[in-house]
Amino acid sequence: MAVKKGDLIDEHKRHPDGCGLVIKVMGGGAGFEKVLCCDHELTEEDIVTGVGSSLGRKKGHLPVSVILDEKKLYPDACGLRVMIIDGGAGFKEIRCCGHSLKMSSMRELKFGQLRGPGADPSGETGQQGTA
Repeated sequence: MAVKKGDLIDEHKRHPDGCGLVIKVMGGGAGFEKVLCCDHELTEEDIVTGVGSSLGRKKGHLPVSVILDEKKLYPDACGLRVMIIDGGAGFKEIRCCGHSLKMSSMRELKFGQLRGPGADPSGETGQQGTA
């Protein structure tokens, strides 16, 4: 069982009574097993082509746009990276390559930060002072 980059997994596809967790696969996924949310097991059967209505989706302790990264905790794994799109009140874990991804593997997106060797960590933009 595997997922690929770009796949959307929607809890409402087979479990309309759940919190409506929607996750997007950002990378990896060759060892994907399942997502546990609201006592439901989400698998490849829950892959959808597009996100439906946000009605009935309950947000929880997982903020939207947070990335769960398997490589952060398990460097030898397939590197599953998923982004929380909606819902998540009943999220428990993602099983991949025999590992469990929970809140501890969360990495927030930080907008406006430069990456790479040329990035200036001081945050200075060049010219300073009053004009």
